[in-house]
Amino acid sequence: MSTNRALRIAEVVPLFIGGEWRQSSSTVFSPVHNPSTGEVIAQTPMNGLADLEMAVAAAQKAFPAWSRTPAARRAKILFDCRQRLREHFDDLSRLICLENGKTLEEARGDVTRGLEVLEFACNIPHLLKGESLPEIAEQLDSLTWREPLGVCAGITPFNFPAMVPMWMFPLAIACGNTFVLKPSEKVPLTANRLAALFQESGLPEGVLNVVHGGQEVVEGLCRHPQVRAVSFVGSTGVARRVYQLATEHGKRVQSAGGAKNVLLVLPDAEWDPTVRAIMGSAFGCAGQRCMAGSILMGVGTAADEARERTLAAMEALRLYDTSQNAAAGMGPVIDGVARDRLFGVIGREASAGGNLVRDGRRGIPERGFFVGPTLFDSVTPERLLFRQELFGPVLSLARPASLDEALTWLNQLPYGNGATIFTSNGGAAREFARRVQCGMVGINVGVPAPMAIFPFAGWGESFFGDLHVQGMEGICFYTRQKVVLSRWDKDYMRKQGW
Repeated sequence: MSTNRALRIAEVVPLFIGGEWRQSSSTVFSPVHNPSTGEVIAQTPMNGLADLEMAVAAAQKAFPAWSRTPAARRAKILFDCRQRLREHFDDLSRLICLENGKTLEEARGDVTRGLEVLEFACNIPHLLKGESLPEIAEQLDSLTWREPLGVCAGITPFNFPAMVPMWMFPLAIACGNTFVLKPSEKVPLTANRLAALFQESGLPEGVLNVVHGGQEVVEGLCRHPQVRAVSFVGSTGVARRVYQLATEHGKRVQSAGGAKNVLLVLPDAEWDPTVRAIMGSAFGCAGQRCMAGSILMGVGTAADEARERTLAAMEALRLYDTSQNAAAGMGPVIDGVARDRLFGVIGREASAGGNLVRDGRRGIPERGFFVGPTLFDSVTPERLLFRQELFGPVLSLARPASLDEALTWLNQLPYGNGATIFTSNGGAAREFARRVQCGMVGINVGVPAPMAIFPFAGWGESFFGDLHVQGMEGICFYTRQKVVLSRWDKDYMRKQGW
């Protein structure tokens, strides 16, 4: 499928099943917008259980041959995929700008982080090696190896159209599984383009399939008897539902949910890099990511300076049509529903006595789904603004008196994705890293998201399951281990006269 074909205005987005592009049997469609302008650029089919059945059947049919394909041969195909994605890097990045609204720099980062997982998956001959111990007992040898599960499924969100799908399917297929991807109905074009590029690189028919839809398709994947594992990224409520439903039906599940991440600033922080990190964390991707820093804690005297420096940087941030202007400092949120929800939160908090320092409803472009960078001051733990994930460019400044009080406030949050401390004090940094209750910790790093060789390790309400995406946990999730014990008659050769 060509990029031009994918971008034809109001075209119904096709499915990719068994190596072929097909039109859905759906009669219900959801609009795909260019968030910078509000224009409808495609239509996503929504009620496709019949399509889902075909996709799972195609994946099941492809599994026996693909699972027996030597790991080195699978790696060669993945290396070819990597090369093709690099050749189309700019096209993919601009497609993400169009359907998601990211700035060009953010879209390039989206593709780059996905490529890093693909590059990790290219090491699959090494990653799948087991363990062995000869003479574990007299004349008894033991070894292990890892085998694929079967048909795996991925359900991905709108906020990272390239990276999050590539958290999942490259590792799954590298391990010998086949895969059904259900991307967000808001950003179907990037997922289809990835599938096209993988097909062009020689991936056999049925190994990777793409279906589109909404809740009906998600729950269909969770219930389907031939789907062995489900990977999900999205909001906490849906993540919990996916985990419960899929495990009830006997599946292995990794289900990543929402977050409320904290940026903690001590008075001895180096201010210039700290403010750059705060801005990137809070307003990168318009705040629409599970690693966004949404609570800025200024400890003691750091609070006033953090407020003034951050506010000045917010005023300098420029909002433009990201599909046309590479100079945009921040893009829109994904759609009108998200914009109106955020406007409502800002209005309610301000009316309820919140200290609204900068109002993101003002000074924004007339077209598109823009919410400007927003700052509330003096936010305390009992306020909903402190506890609720907003998924947008709204930053809350809290003012704990000490590091102890900051950690107490932070550890009350039900989420456990990420937290960062900005300081020049190694002792304070160590204390923070030891005591904070979350899976990913930054020290002078605004977004402590790990590279592909390490797991994306959310805790609490941010993750449901045992094995996370990325790294060796990802390999373990998409495989099961077999232990082989062997004993041979030590006198066999003598009996045969050898």
